[in-house]
Amino acid sequence: MIKRLDNLKIPAGKGEPELFELVRKKAGGRLGYFKILKKSLDARDKNNIFWLYSVAYSQHKEYDEKPPLEKLRNAPVVCVIGSGPAGLCCAVRLCERGYSPVIIERGKSVNERAEMVNRFFTGRELDENCNVQFGEGGAGTFSDGKLNTQTKDGYNRDVLEIFAKFGAPQEILYLNKPHIGSDRLRDVLVNIRAYIQNCGGRFLFGKIFCGFSADGGALKSVKFRDAWSGEEEELPVAAAVLAVGHSARDTFRMLADKGICMQPRDFAVGVRVEHIAKNINFAQYGESCKLLPAADYKLVSHAHERAVFTFCMCPGGVVVPAASEEGGVVVNGMSNFARDGVNSNSALMVQLSRADFGEGLFDGMNFQRRIEKLAFAAGGGTYRAPCQLFGDFLKNKVSQRFGEVEPTYAAGVTFAPLNETLPEVVVEALKTAVPDMGKKLKGFDSADTLFTGVESRFSSPVRIVRGEDRQSITVKNLYPCGEGSGYSGGITSSAADGIKTAEFIYNLHKNGANNH
Repeated sequence: MIKRLDNLKIPAGKGEPELFELVRKKAGGRLGYFKILKKSLDARDKNNIFWLYSVAYSQHKEYDEKPPLEKLRNAPVVCVIGSGPAGLCCAVRLCERGYSPVIIERGKSVNERAEMVNRFFTGRELDENCNVQFGEGGAGTFSDGKLNTQTKDGYNRDVLEIFAKFGAPQEILYLNKPHIGSDRLRDVLVNIRAYIQNCGGRFLFGKIFCGFSADGGALKSVKFRDAWSGEEEELPVAAAVLAVGHSARDTFRMLADKGICMQPRDFAVGVRVEHIAKNINFAQYGESCKLLPAADYKLVSHAHERAVFTFCMCPGGVVVPAASEEGGVVVNGMSNFARDGVNSNSALMVQLSRADFGEGLFDGMNFQRRIEKLAFAAGGGTYRAPCQLFGDFLKNKVSQRFGEVEPTYAAGVTFAPLNETLPEVVVEALKTAVPDMGKKLKGFDSADTLFTGVESRFSSPVRIVRGEDRQSITVKNLYPCGEGSGYSGGITSSAADGIKTAEFIYNLHKNGANNH
């Protein structure tokens, strides 16, 4: 019989060997089965930091095998548009259900993509179809690979199991704040692609979704063109999953032109904030920081009328150039599995509403583009990013030299006044919120804290409206899904949305509801 133990405390600096020995003693000296269910860090008392575990165990051999999923015979063709977390996890579940999906991705496969992104980082050669936003793995490929989420979704566990199955560290299955790291995530993507191809699925890289045909209000085919030659093709499909990501601006316009029901959404904008990692570690853990992994943080301030919050925090990471359009500067954050970089960074975001940028469908998207172009100009017009020390930001003063924090933005930075790039309400909210956050995390509001702008791709500025059946309310068999469609945010919630969409497609076909 499998038993469970909770609230097992292991001191900082110790780990699984000590845990196993503790459980073995509680079990009477013999363990035939041992499984970590949860691991979290309790750092509320800096003088007594410890790991907190929940485990399952038995004195006898036990097995965790899951029964295989039921498969559909003679499954029809389903196209998945986009190979980010939502698209890939949707495709994996479709394969598990007997489908051989066709995945259309405007960017390149992950290794080719990494080469093109590196050329942009070092030589500022931007390709608008293959960059940090577009390509195999989506924007998450160049991130921290964080898998924690605030959503309580029964499919979140499925997401973790998929990533672990294809090469992510097994600890993501039990860590309270799991992450893969950008370096390890690339191998996971290669393994997922191989699995889908072994199931008969196909990847069409370098193809831009550019249209579709419908009959009687139901989707019949999708159209796509080569990202570089412009040659167009058409593929008959039973269903198409729209997992295009939050930056597919041309796709959003095409869908609107085709009459697909869409809505504008509120979002947030801000900057990337950088500190010395060891300072953040000490602020969070005290002297115990030497025994623990790089520290993260999550801060919210309501000192200003606009909520200000940190997002996508990257311990021991770097700030990356994330533009996808010529003439715009966008920043994001990335870290490897080890999280051992000199700096730690986070998005520092100010919540906006449609009253700030307009009620039109694409007013938010145009607003994002405007501040990206302003950042491009402020940086010198070469994809260098504008940056400013926080002490100077408070005074609307152009910085002259770096303090203790050196920038990690690979394409280079230019000292510039960010108050001329960001809207006044965002500037004032940041000036008010950062000192407030400094009360919660010592040193966060240091004068040497580095701001790099702009962080403008927090979420999709539009939503592709879908019904309870997860299909577009305009065209049946078209399934808006994931972050780009306005129904999730982050890797895990987007991937879970993809899995749920795959399950809905399977159940419809299984029950013959779509008459395919």
